[in-house]
Order: sequence, then structure tokens, then C-alpha cells
Amino acid sequence: MLNLMLIFGASLALALGATPLARRVAGRLGVVDKPSARKLHATPIPLLGGVAIYVAVILAVALFGDRFYITQTIGILVGATLISFLGIWDDRFALRPLPKLAAQAVVASLVVWSGVRIQVFANPLLDFAVSLIWLLFITNAVNYLDNMDGLCGGISAIAAGYFVLLAVQSGQYLVGALAAALLGATLGFLVYNFNPASIFMGDGGSLFLGFLLAVVGIKLRFPSNVPLVTWMVPVLVLAVPILDTTLVTLSRLRRGISPLTPGKDHISHRLVRVGWTHREAVLALWVVACGMGSAALFVTHADVMEAYTVAGVALILASLALVRLEQLYVSTSSRVRPDIVRVPDPAQAKSPE
Repeated sequence: MLNLMLIFGASLALALGATPLARRVAGRLGVVDKPSARKLHATPIPLLGGVAIYVAVILAVALFGDRFYITQTIGILVGATLISFLGIWDDRFALRPLPKLAAQAVVASLVVWSGVRIQVFANPLLDFAVSLIWLLFITNAVNYLDNMDGLCGGISAIAAGYFVLLAVQSGQYLVGALAAALLGATLGFLVYNFNPASIFMGDGGSLFLGFLLAVVGIKLRFPSNVPLVTWMVPVLVLAVPILDTTLVTLSRLRRGISPLTPGKDHISHRLVRVGWTHREAVLALWVVACGMGSAALFVTHADVMEAYTVAGVALILASLALVRLEQLYVSTSSRVRPDIVRVPDPAQAKSPE
């Protein structure tokens, strides 16, 4: 436990110190997010916050991680490094969606091949396929959440915090170390990214966070309960990015738009469209994430009936939320001119998708 606290503290301190440096470097190199029709910030915002998160996580684990577990972590961190570099490249040169997804698939396949995989089915190929889909889906779902100041970082911090608690409960040091490093790095970054943000994490940060959270979700084990129950624990912890991506995908398919196309139709955008402030929308989603994380803690100790009751209630509430959010989007779309772009005050700047 002491080691996890050291990793958390080191990661937090490193992120607090590295983020202002990344902000200055991004400004000098011109790696900034410029205002455009689909974005609501009015001034260019530095995009290398993800580099600060990356450095904080890697150094904290390398400096204070148990040497016995470091060798097991190397494959994971190499994959996360490649994903982060891919995101940084995308921030700088704007990759097309399909090549970007293909590159992610290659990296994820290598990590799954190295042994980071779900072990639920009797068929190894099925385990491999489901693990690959999980890694790609969660990586991009967290990336999609980077659409409003403090949202992606806050949700990632909450998920990492619950993963730390779950890892401590089950005595899993490797998972706990990664989650503790993620928690410290995201909290340190949030100091500069909460509304009004002075720096964005960019794809280099959001893809890195999503990839590591997906890996932690796979590596979690609960010996005191059965797989029939425990499979839903990481799903509950990461419910907000899962719900957001599901909503956006179904909504865009309904409208004949590619799900890979950037847009302002995420849950946070929809809440703002009906009158919520940016901070209210972000904080509301933080509360939902905390509620789902608490449900995940309960499920780890629940029997099959209790666990599936919780899952059923969560599924019903999520379905109702999806329907209502889509109805609100349709009703407000009829009142919003698509050819008019409203540029808010710089203090209300949002991060890009």
C-alpha cells in the first residue's frame, strides 16, 4: 500500500510540474488546437498535455514500481507508448480515421498477443478477439470524451481511483501500480485542464489514458467471485465512456453519418444545448462515473442474483438516458442553425474531440 501511495504522489507531482512545461513547448512548436467551425474555443490552446501525463505515469512506475513487476509491465507500457506517439502524431498532422484505427489495431494485437487478454471463454481465439475489441473500443471511447474542459481527465481519474480500490481489495500490485500512476497524473493535469483550460491533453493523452484503462480492466482479477459476475466490474467502472460512445455511434448511424466523424453530439454537448453550463455538464458526468464505480465495488462482493439485478437496473437507466438524450438532440437541432457557429468567451473554452 505504501508503494502505491509513493507511485501516486510521484505521478501527481510530476504531472503538476510537467504540464506547464508541456504548455510552453507546445506554444513554441506550434502544436496547438486552433479555433474552427466545429470547436468552441476562441483562441489557440496548447495540445501537448498528454505528454505530461505520459511522462508522469512512466517515470512514477519506473522509479517506485516493484522491480519484480516491472518486467511484466514493460509490454504494456511499450504498447501504451506507441499509442501515445500515434496520438501525438495525429495532433500534429491530423491522421485520417481509418489509418489511425488500423495502427491502433496493430498495437493492441501485439499487446494481446503478449498475454494481456480476457480469459473467460474456452476458445483462445475468442478470448483474443474480445480482448482486441475491448482495447480498441475503450481506447477510442475515452478519446471521444476529450470534448470539454476537464471531462476526459476527470472521468479517467475517477475510473483509475476505483481501479486502485479494486486492486487493493484483490491484492493485485501490478494493476494497482498502473492505476495509481494514472490517478496521480490525471489529477495533476486537471489543475490546468479544468474549465477554463489553459492546455488540452490532445489525442496523445486521451488515447494513452484509454489504452491503459482498458488494459487495467483486463488485468483485474477477483478470486473471491466467479467470472459470471466479475466480467461486469470494468464495464461499470468505465460506464460513462461506454455510454457516450454508444450514444454517438447509434445517433450518427441513424442520421447517416460515419461514427468516426468528429462532431458536437456527445452527452456533454447535449447537456449544454439544453441550458447546462460547461462545468455543470462535466460535474454531472463525474457524479455518474462515481455512482457506477460504487456499483462496481458492490458487484465484486455480490452473488449472481445481486450482481445481475444491479446490471439490469444500470442497463435500464442507461437505455432510458440514451433515448432521452437523443430526443433532446433532435428537438434542439430543429432550433439550431447548422450554418451559424457561436464562439463563446475564451473562459468557456472546450477541448477538442
